[in-house]
Amino acid sequence: MNATPCNTQPRCFFDHRWPVLYEDNHLLAVYKPSGLLVQGDRTGDVCLLDLGKQWLKERYHKPGKVFLGMVHRLDRPVAGVVLFARTSKAAGRLSRQFRERSVEKQYLAVVSGPVSGEANRLIHHIERRDRSSRVVPTPTDRSQEARLRYTVIGKDHEKSLLRVFLETGRRHQIRIQLAHMGHPVLGDLRYGAETPLPGREIALLAHTLMVDHPTRGVRLVFTSPIPQQWPWPDVEMSDSQRPPWDWRVFAPIID
Repeated sequence: MNATPCNTQPRCFFDHRWPVLYEDNHLLAVYKPSGLLVQGDRTGDVCLLDLGKQWLKERYHKPGKVFLGMVHRLDRPVAGVVLFARTSKAAGRLSRQFRERSVEKQYLAVVSGPVSGEANRLIHHIERRDRSSRVVPTPTDRSQEARLRYTVIGKDHEKSLLRVFLETGRRHQIRIQLAHMGHPVLGDLRYGAETPLPGREIALLAHTLMVDHPTRGVRLVFTSPIPQQWPWPDVEMSDSQRPPWDWRVFAPIID
């Protein structure tokens, strides 16, 4: 089935620098900056889900509560594509796609050191321990198998740019597996990076998400722009054309 690119609509999410990647009666896909929660937690901090409801309420002058269903998450320091469902039917059908792993997710990661070879597939068993997780040498009753593939897009003597294809969706999976092979994501102090990035981001971007539309059946492709200050040169777009990487840039405009 052919896939339809869906990042061409010139809509903005609260601010002209914050792109809406796609919107129709069933779906809302937006760019998530680093540092913003997708869903609220015990911190009480602002989250993208609530902002999405507020944006829809204001945009369409909706009375009462606005429905917006969360069907997947990104770690707080990760930027990129987040897709929401605008109807309960869409939420159910998208959630099933995620459970059945028919969704395709591609990430960009800038990691420390030159990665050898051109591509590889990693299979590990990951066990969660408190706030962090770790690779264990053999499966345990608390571990989960984690699988991903990556290709090396570029490298120099200090770092490498990888395109990562997720086969499973474990918590912190990419961060853990790349760190375990000796190449932690830049800025990821939790999993082995030596120094933080200026805004406490980590150099991991949810770049592309591919799903089947919940009612039309066509394959959709949502693509995140590369944010400003991303630690790998992008010759296709100037920094002024990219969205801010750090959520704190947007925070003052939110009521």
